[in-house]
Amino acid sequence: METIEIQIEPREPTNKRTARRLRREGKLPGILYGPKTTPVPFELNRKDFVGRIGGLEGSHLVRINSSSSLLSEKVALVKEMQFHPVTEDVLHVDLYEVDLTAKIQVKVPLHFVGKAEGVVRGGILQPVVREIEVECLPMDIPEFLNVDVSSLDIGYSLHIADLPTPEGVSPIYETNLTLVTVVPPTVEEAPAAAAAVPEAEVGVAEEKKEEAGES
Repeated sequence: METIEIQIEPREPTNKRTARRLRREGKLPGILYGPKTTPVPFELNRKDFVGRIGGLEGSHLVRINSSSSLLSEKVALVKEMQFHPVTEDVLHVDLYEVDLTAKIQVKVPLHFVGKAEGVVRGGILQPVVREIEVECLPMDIPEFLNVDVSSLDIGYSLHIADLPTPEGVSPIYETNLTLVTVVPPTVEEAPAAAAAVPEAEVGVAEEKKEEAGES
């Protein structure tokens, strides 16, 4: 995995008011932390960060440029981004410093590729999970994993054990975890050929016919 270079600078711990001021200035507050790292609050250019990271999926590594020795040249995982519930603007970012020689656990999205045999026969492809957690070295993190569903027939499933992964990348789930299945087509009940007339109404209709015959 390639690292994305970002420029960040340390900042003083902020409250909600100063965080809002930073955002008005086009800056994004964040924090860098890790198992061997004292948490360091920082700020960065929001537009630049979103332009580099915003449209990407999966886990990503960043290499930090900074005037501070507490931040400069560190490599970190974009651990979490907080979003505004209405505008969906990024409000805060967490960076997790990694050791490039130590394995970490990260979530990787799944891409379902191919047209399943069961779908050709009218079945419905039903993904059960859309991402899995794997363990690997930071530089080996895959952007996504392909799941080939082309041989999948109705009533059959693919499991973790069926998923090929790159060398050095190991899923941490049980091997029988279901990833995707093909279910039978939904069958709607056919409407009756003719709407059934309630028995009571049939009886009334017959009585009226008899009365008409007697008159």
